[in-house]
Amino acid sequence: MWRIDLRAPQYPGGLSMQIWLNDVKGDVDIINGLNHYIGMKMIHKNDFPEFVYLPAVMLIFMGLGIVVLLLKRKLFYYIWASTFMVIAIYSFYDFYKWEYNYGHNLDPHAPIQVPGMSYQPPLFGYKKLLNFEVLSQPDIAGWFYMGVGVLLVSITIYEWKKQLK
Repeated sequence: MWRIDLRAPQYPGGLSMQIWLNDVKGDVDIINGLNHYIGMKMIHKNDFPEFVYLPAVMLIFMGLGIVVLLLKRKLFYYIWASTFMVIAIYSFYDFYKWEYNYGHNLDPHAPIQVPGMSYQPPLFGYKKLLNFEVLSQPDIAGWFYMGVGVLLVSITIYEWKKQLK
């Protein structure tokens, strides 16, 4: 769904963390080792309740999409499309909240401390954190998810305009 890439002089090939619908993969162990020095929490799959309920939410949402298709009612489509947008907005908010806590709630006894520094990765885009360049962006599934969102909004706007004529 999402990926965070890190690049620094000591890691010319870069490090990356891929966030799946139900797991965190990539160079997580190395990133955890580095983050320990600045007081960030360890990243563990078990710390994310989203990994438990999000796959079920997505399956239910897809099933409801089939029901909406079979019922052929615009009202149900509008409710379904709105639900998709609410899930998407909440997901971004939840991810931002996790990143904020992860980058601001640092261990006060960390070996390396930079007064006034926080290490929140960007929600979307690029940010320089000490000697690391961090890029946060959708991965393949995330781009598809956003594409579906654009498609749903476009269809909804088209149908509303068509109905007003």
